[in-house]
Amino acid sequence: MIVVAGEALIDLVPQGPGALAPLRPAPGGGPYNTAVALGRLGSPTAFCSRVSLDAFGEALLERLRAAGVDVSTVRRGAEPTTLAVASLGADGSAAYGFYVEGTADRLFTAPAELPPGTRAVAFGTCSLVLEPGASAYEELLGTASARGVFTTLDPNIRAGLIADPDAHRARLLGRLPQVSLLKLSEQDAEWLGGTPREWLAAGPAAVVLTRGAGGMTAFTRDGAAHTVPGERVTVVDTIGAGDTVNAALLHGLAARDALSHAGVAALGPGEWAELLGFAARAAAVTCSRAGAEPPYAHEVPDPVTD
Repeated sequence: MIVVAGEALIDLVPQGPGALAPLRPAPGGGPYNTAVALGRLGSPTAFCSRVSLDAFGEALLERLRAAGVDVSTVRRGAEPTTLAVASLGADGSAAYGFYVEGTADRLFTAPAELPPGTRAVAFGTCSLVLEPGASAYEELLGTASARGVFTTLDPNIRAGLIADPDAHRARLLGRLPQVSLLKLSEQDAEWLGGTPREWLAAGPAAVVLTRGAGGMTAFTRDGAAHTVPGERVTVVDTIGAGDTVNAALLHGLAARDALSHAGVAALGPGEWAELLGFAARAAAVTCSRAGAEPPYAHEVPDPVTD
């Protein structure tokens, strides 16, 4: 079981140019997208969050169930669902404005236990910023790490939500000793500051840096750097692409029995090339479709399982 912990929200995606273009509601949130992608790839997955009882909340849960994701660790609340208003650049890149005050996911509390058989827990995005939920997710990260569970972190920085950037940087960097795999975009890396080698020295077994069309690189504690190019694709938008990378990495590591520091350390250059190539192909499929629509297993065969 891979557990994904974090927010579920509704993306309001413009359907044309201009500030007053019609907005289409779509399920979203970085952790939510990661859970859906893992389910579609065929990994046993559970989602750990707090979701509204409103109609948007029902739609969010229905999509998780359709992807085969276990929602037994989702708690519900009467507060409204968080909204993220997207704006798309000419290259398909997305920026967001958020409506987060008094929403259900902010009141998350850490569960007493993780689901039986949990091998990894993934964290990231808005859930690490907004209190009081952010502290509860940090508590869950600490508990999972202390129990030897593989953990991943995707900062997925949304600068408009961060009132004190220096404090949030310090908070993220302070959690690296509890993180097994750090994945971040080059934009996130620039915001966070430092280098992959510095982050590795703090604790993670590997750091994966994504560069959009430029591909991605995995840095490991033995000093190696493994790089694959991006997949050529006609980009509709990039919504959910990084989340798909998270899911593909976790799915691929599980398939290689490498959801541990020792397992990551044992991966050779060929295995990293396969794993990163699989993640790049999965993200390309997501970029070729409107909104966060990650691929199913049959669309992106993994050499280890197919």
